[in-house]
Amino acid sequence: MSHTHDFHDTCLDYQPKEEVFAIYQRNSALTEDELYEMDDTEFRARMRERSHHTLEIQLYSNDYRNKALSDKQADIAKKFLRVWDRKGLSHDLPEYKYVSFLVNSAEKLVKGEKLDLTPYKPHEVTKQMEEDFFTILYERRSVREFKDIDVPDEVIDKVLNAGLWAAHGCNVQSIRYVVVKEKNEPGLFRGSDVPGGPVHIVICQDMRCYKANDFTPNRNRLLDAGAAGENIVLAAHAAGLEGVWLTFPNEEFCERLKEKFQLPDYIRLVTYVDVGYGDQTPHPPLRQSVEEAVLGRF
Repeated sequence: MSHTHDFHDTCLDYQPKEEVFAIYQRNSALTEDELYEMDDTEFRARMRERSHHTLEIQLYSNDYRNKALSDKQADIAKKFLRVWDRKGLSHDLPEYKYVSFLVNSAEKLVKGEKLDLTPYKPHEVTKQMEEDFFTILYERRSVREFKDIDVPDEVIDKVLNAGLWAAHGCNVQSIRYVVVKEKNEPGLFRGSDVPGGPVHIVICQDMRCYKANDFTPNRNRLLDAGAAGENIVLAAHAAGLEGVWLTFPNEEFCERLKEKFQLPDYIRLVTYVDVGYGDQTPHPPLRQSVEEAVLGRF
């Protein structure tokens, strides 16, 4: 991975606390008319972010502590739902479904009722599940040679979906993809330091989403893409594929892709992963021990 930054530069990404608070207040105070006039992508991102910060966190905290919720706590989320209908957006989209759930749950807490969250409890992790997970984790390799076998779209989509389920700061969900099969665009990815794989998964970000939380430091935005990349390489191995995580060697490489696919300026290309059916078995590059890596335990 080659997205390197000077340590001091990354620290300077952060804005002063008072500026962050001012942005937070401004985002919460947007009127329904202002939200209505927004591009739908930005609006949906703001709906996810504001509902997360002004309702979701408080909802689960109060429920856990058996505390009633203020009858004003869901006001911002309700505002977004009203604008959602005013825009005529589908009720089948995930934002509408989830924010509606949060609002309905808030109404229960306002009445002093306890939420029933048992339907959403994860499966109990069995010993076999634990072993399978760590097998996937430790046996994943960076594979650079692939069989001449086409990867079905449904397998690719399974891997892409895993990337979308990675942790993402403030739930603004910026991750986007460009998926390129080498056979369809031979040589487009020339310039990489490794042989090209059958499928190139370019991990992008829709920067309009960060307008919902524009005090997010750049380093955090790159971490959002990195989390998606890690899920992708693990999911590829779990789905019977192999792959290698790559970075763009220069700006010319990125510009070639942007021009080819006519990507708008608000789409940022961050990194890419080549996947396919592997045709080699590399020796695992051994890691330092946990004892060596831990700088201290306090």
